[in-house]
Amino acid sequence: MPPFLPPFDPELPAADLARALIGAELVVRGAGGIVVETEAYAADDPASHSFRGPTPRNAAMFGPAGHAYVYRSYGLHLCLNVVGRPGEAVLIRALSPSVGVETMRQRRPVGPLCAGPGRLGQALDIRLTDSGRPFDGSELALRPAPMPPGRILTGPRIGISRATELPWRFGLAGSPDLSRGFPGS
Repeated sequence: MPPFLPPFDPELPAADLARALIGAELVVRGAGGIVVETEAYAADDPASHSFRGPTPRNAAMFGPAGHAYVYRSYGLHLCLNVVGRPGEAVLIRALSPSVGVETMRQRRPVGPLCAGPGRLGQALDIRLTDSGRPFDGSELALRPAPMPPGRILTGPRIGISRATELPWRFGLAGSPDLSRGFPGS
């Protein structure tokens, strides 16, 4: 399968990219699965790390589309994002594990493997040094969904305090691997 860039358009708004990534295959150094939950963050979004402009911490968000942006959340967990347009990124919130599951289980011996961005980061061995790396298949691979993923749920983002009303969280309906349920589903 081809790596990330085709057929994802690097000019897609963050919310459209977040929706397009549902059903894609994400593999990091031999472990991964199918993306089942994402959240979008735009350049003019007060909840986005890029809202106040480029800094050393968020520099990858202003780099090329199809690259990773990794940050530490709450001083503990590393979270993986896919960069889209300048200043925009999509947080990978959850995936359905299918590749290197035993390796992921060694990294996360208890509880769900990839249901939530912190768990996903631990299971996939996401590193701060991954920030800025391309999803080109060398260490990080992101391949388009081989077929439409099914019904996609939409709801407000979670774990943030600003712009909470934006319906920029997307999830695959019926997936047991979502980090949290969607309102009304």
